[in-house]
Amino acid sequence: MEEILSITKKYDEAYVQEGFENLESLKTFSLVFYKDVAAIYDCITRIKNVERNPSGFSIDDAPVLGLLVRVWKLLNEVIAYYEQDNAEIISIIERPLIEAAVVATYLMSHGDDVIVDYRKCSYKDRLRILRDLESGSAFYETKAGKRLLKSVQEKMAFEGLTKDDFDDQKKNRWRIQGKTFFDIFAEVEHEDLYAATYGMMSESIHGSWNESMDWCLAKEDDGTFKAYPFHYPADVRFASPMLRFTNKPYRLWLQRIDAYDDGLKAQLDWIERVNNALFLKFDEKFDG
Repeated sequence: MEEILSITKKYDEAYVQEGFENLESLKTFSLVFYKDVAAIYDCITRIKNVERNPSGFSIDDAPVLGLLVRVWKLLNEVIAYYEQDNAEIISIIERPLIEAAVVATYLMSHGDDVIVDYRKCSYKDRLRILRDLESGSAFYETKAGKRLLKSVQEKMAFEGLTKDDFDDQKKNRWRIQGKTFFDIFAEVEHEDLYAATYGMMSESIHGSWNESMDWCLAKEDDGTFKAYPFHYPADVRFASPMLRFTNKPYRLWLQRIDAYDDGLKAQLDWIERVNNALFLKFDEKFDG
């Protein structure tokens, strides 16, 4: 908790008022705030109730913890690209960030059987490796192939899994409880948010005609196109809605591990208040 307080102690009334003074100071303030939020999330992933977890976290908790570590690491990268004013790369990183946050929330909203299912679903392509070995693939005679195969076998042995333990996952097409990510997103958040947040971001990963028009082409007056080799500037306003997805799983995690005290609750409440204030202030300052 002391580490978190050291991060937030600079946010006194004078500092916040100065940060909210004009559009430029608001941009500077918001980047510092988002970076500090990532640092707070990092701290939360290192908190534990020593009575519940005298050492580390069990395999029933570790999948969630891994997702939460992924969230704050990706958030750090998103903020770094905002500082570099590179919107194109931000759109690539934000999608897996939102996915990790939403899946973590979903896992903690259900029983441990769902976490087991989540773990097993990650073995889809690793089982293919075992099948390729059995079919006599020459790749697994190479040094690289042997290293990869050993890694798969060691992970499955650690979890006590065999290639015959995945009937439910195969039946559900390797989806958690047979649900698409849209189904999970709609349950955890709201389906109306999907297209404008996570859905359109798929184009940044896979590419599309619209994505090319947005980022890679410049349209001429005669309706033709030419290459656009530069990065578009980043609009920091888009960072604020992202925290809508990220704060929730850290709150659930602290509750799950019996470490959710009044101080940590106050810190997460504070993040939401400042983030909401930033969203409203940006909306007020921007015209169009």
